[in-house]
Amino acid sequence: MEYRKLGRTGLNVSEVGHGLWGMSDWSGADDKESLTTLQKSLDSGCNFFDSAWAYGSGHSDLLLGQLIKNNPGRTIIATSKIPPKNLKWPASSEYLFDEVFPRQHVFDYTQRILDGIGKDSIDLLQFHVWDDSWANEDEWKETISDLKSKKLIRHFGISLNRWEEWNGLKAIQTGYVDTVQVVYNIFDQAPEDELFPLCQKMNVGVIARVPLDEGGLTGKLTVDTQFPEKDFRTRYFGSGNLQATVKRADELKKLLPEGMLLPEMALRFILSSPAVSTTIVGMRNLGHLQANLKASDGRGLPEELLLKLRLHRWVRGTRSNK
Repeated sequence: MEYRKLGRTGLNVSEVGHGLWGMSDWSGADDKESLTTLQKSLDSGCNFFDSAWAYGSGHSDLLLGQLIKNNPGRTIIATSKIPPKNLKWPASSEYLFDEVFPRQHVFDYTQRILDGIGKDSIDLLQFHVWDDSWANEDEWKETISDLKSKKLIRHFGISLNRWEEWNGLKAIQTGYVDTVQVVYNIFDQAPEDELFPLCQKMNVGVIARVPLDEGGLTGKLTVDTQFPEKDFRTRYFGSGNLQATVKRADELKKLLPEGMLLPEMALRFILSSPAVSTTIVGMRNLGHLQANLKASDGRGLPEELLLKLRLHRWVRGTRSNK
């Protein structure tokens, strides 16, 4: 496992981080298997674990807390996220800041997360949604400063709306944001345009999420794939998105180097960017773990292949705040 600096936090984080969402809210999750996988992940060199209160109403925080309890003295970078008070995803400028992250709400959920992970301080606390219409609000800046001064959190970050990588530039420029979490993968390359250069200028850590496009870049989906009704992927791959994703993934398979599977190429694409500090992968079992961690060896991908992959950029959602 290779390690990188998480921006100005100074933390050395594993290039491949472990996302806990799938261990709490996706179909087929099993706590015993999850804890076994988390332990193996830690033993294999992963030290960055990404949780959120919204992942099973604190369930993923409890899993992370159990991992910490089982491994006293070991370096485990515990991160989690505050849910919006109005429980609306994604964020929108239609919502007033007081509806989303008022001071008492943030403090209350910070304590809930601390109770779950069993620590006195959270290494990285993030707002689970963000809209730049709130960037000039003083309340969130004062709240974060107070959380840090009370040593309840060490660092602060924001998680950006899917396909709205521009919708956080103002917040980063305030200087209060230590990290930014953003969707970035072979399909979703837009963060390279404005966000990554700004983060490098401001020394803000970049956490690349959804590296495998919710499964679209695993190469395992077919046009007949179905998910349980309550599974998030049922909505994500609806309205023709499944068919389009499968078609695009099949085109990518034609570019695979000998002996490499699509998930590994997808992760190596992300890790080829010097702006990225870590990419979080939802590894729910040992099979996922073994396949994904080997992408962190410092080799990335050849420039010739990267140029070909850039032609597979897929423009989706809102691309401008103009």
